[in-house]
Amino acid sequence: MKFNEFNLSAELLAEIEKAGFVEASPIQEQTIPLALEGKDVIGQAQTGTGKTAAFGLPTLEKIRTEEATIQALVIAPTRELAVQSQEELFRFGRSKGVKVRSVYGGSSIEKQIKGLKAGAHIVVGTPGRLVDLIKRKAIKLDQLETLILDEADEMLNMGFLEDIESILKAVPDQRQTLLFSATMPPAIKRIGVQFMTNPEHIQIAAKELTTDLVEQFYVRVRDFEKFDTLTRILDVQQPKLAIMFGRTKRRVDELTRGLELRGFNAAGIHGDLTQQKRSQVLKQFKNGEIKILVATDVAARGL
Repeated sequence: MKFNEFNLSAELLAEIEKAGFVEASPIQEQTIPLALEGKDVIGQAQTGTGKTAAFGLPTLEKIRTEEATIQALVIAPTRELAVQSQEELFRFGRSKGVKVRSVYGGSSIEKQIKGLKAGAHIVVGTPGRLVDLIKRKAIKLDQLETLILDEADEMLNMGFLEDIESILKAVPDQRQTLLFSATMPPAIKRIGVQFMTNPEHIQIAAKELTTDLVEQFYVRVRDFEKFDTLTRILDVQQPKLAIMFGRTKRRVDELTRGLELRGFNAAGIHGDLTQQKRSQVLKQFKNGEIKILVATDVAARGL
């Protein structure tokens, strides 16, 4: 299904076209019409299947820019994902004049409060920072119409369930709720039952979780051979840019150090680094100043 077949405004379609998107992904195709109708939706799909546009486009469609109120809230597990979602929502909504702000820990809360006072139609935030802002009465959610929980299972794994529940209690009961999660553990199902109204459950089959345009292969090696094999692959393939995942923060540091010692232009990101340092590394990677980005899967969510 093509994006111009959805009932979207000309401003949004112009930005979609500018971004080079033509065909909707399966999660977008099934979620967008339901969300445009105002229904609650539980979307089960992996990272990288186009969920930001799946919830973002119908949400942007409904924003009334003449009203200076927060009409939609997106809760995301990590700072990187919050920033990425904010950038994508801003890109799609700029012709329409939608103001999108992101709020997250590790950065000045005063600066973020100032940004909210300057005006926002959509706020994207991490659970802890949103709870702080609600406690300080620095974020007005009484006019909220759409609530989105992105990567809900990841937020659960990171211990944010209590924060999410307190945010859900702070927003109006009369609202649309869209929840996206790769898996459906009992706690996520409970959110669906407790805080959503007759949600439609969209599940994307496993065969559609990766794109045909990505070539995938794996190499079986013994543990002590892993690093040597990895560097040989990098020498042969010579990627312009590469992202490498480590299971733990310590492993990320070890890999980064090892790659640097062998002359590779590498830098790592994980949760122990300051937000300033993480942003700096990502900026250098985007600009091509760093060729290999080593990350924990949590820090890399949304990249």
